[in-house]
Amino acid sequence: MTEIIEIIRNPITISVLVMCVLCLLKLNVILSLLVASIVAGLIAGLGVSDIIGGIINGFGTNGTNALAYLLLGAFAAALADTGLADILTHHISRQIKGRKWVLLLILLICACLSGTVIPIHIAFIPILVPPMLAIMNKMKMDRRQAACVLECGLVAMYPTIPIGYGIIFQGIIADNMTKYGMPIELMQVWHYTLILGVAFAVGLAASWWFYRKPREYKDAEVTVFQAKKSEDTRLKKDHVVSLIAIAGTLFGQLYWDSMPLGAMIGMAVMIIGGAVKLRDTDSTVAKGIGIMGTIAFVMLVAGGYANVINETGAVDSLIEATLAILGDNRTVFVIVLILIGLLVTMGIGSSFGTVPVLAVIYVPLCMQMGISVGATCCLIACAACLGDAGSPASDSTLGPTAGLNADGQHDHIWDTCVPTFLFYNIPLAVFGFIGAMIL
Repeated sequence: MTEIIEIIRNPITISVLVMCVLCLLKLNVILSLLVASIVAGLIAGLGVSDIIGGIINGFGTNGTNALAYLLLGAFAAALADTGLADILTHHISRQIKGRKWVLLLILLICACLSGTVIPIHIAFIPILVPPMLAIMNKMKMDRRQAACVLECGLVAMYPTIPIGYGIIFQGIIADNMTKYGMPIELMQVWHYTLILGVAFAVGLAASWWFYRKPREYKDAEVTVFQAKKSEDTRLKKDHVVSLIAIAGTLFGQLYWDSMPLGAMIGMAVMIIGGAVKLRDTDSTVAKGIGIMGTIAFVMLVAGGYANVINETGAVDSLIEATLAILGDNRTVFVIVLILIGLLVTMGIGSSFGTVPVLAVIYVPLCMQMGISVGATCCLIACAACLGDAGSPASDSTLGPTAGLNADGQHDHIWDTCVPTFLFYNIPLAVFGFIGAMIL
């Protein structure tokens, strides 16, 4: 009974529940994360000044990503101003011909490519999706369906394919498992985590069917930025410069492994090529902040929350209290590890940032329980992906919202986070459990 009380009173348990409830009540995600951070710190006995200091010190954890999203937002706004997005939308609409499944398939392919062959992650969403909202409205597409499709493409590639962001994610798993006593090669990871791809496929099929019914939206103007409207769909000088800029952005990111530098190269090409005038850069950057600013600040605050949680030592105490109840029952042990992973990653919101936090605990415990390297690998990957699929603080949920809510008709919590949580976290937990039991 004492251990159960300890689990319920744990700072992670209470703070994540507070964050989720506040988000569901439609309090801003940033404010919800700040409140959750303060709640976690106070329960752990930290002083208010220490909590605020911990939040601020944690900003650096996601600082690079936050800067990248702001710069990529400015780049997206610049591309929109050239009219390139409208040309792309025109050609896509000709291929769609009113067939909703074709549009969803295009979004899925783009999302899959954005994490593998063309590793730009969510940067394509504010470029591609806002101009396509009018097409979605005409087809009466439920945008929750589109959000689930984008989420699948963005996250499913990490654990299943060792290319692009997948090789980074799987490399983090391999490095941390090896560091804490379970040696594993990078190219072995996907063999054990491939089953999680099946979970995403199941969730994708279920969400595609569940949100198949028509849903009405108003033909409202895009509130974030307004692309140039023209019936002329021929490529012009600014469009060619924009395409070169896109190639430059991709080159910069791949060659120097830096999203911020890639975005800066893209902007530089557009300015030098005359597609963006120097006098217009203030408005372009302002539009970029409008597109991706919320994501950037949520990422910063999520890093602060993760830092406060680390300072409290709440993860260790949560595991210890849980083990005191479990004994040596492997089935219950695996279930509880997945649930603990869900609690931790829902708050942090980053699959990449969650792996080191979980590995330091999961690896010794799994060794103690006699759980194999493959099963441990599957558990860590599963728990990490739970954070990306459904967390209000995840860039993989914030990205689809940034595009689908460009006209103010798509709610981040109820239209993105809740659907993706239901249709991906549940299958992930189930298949993660199966993987941990059979590997």
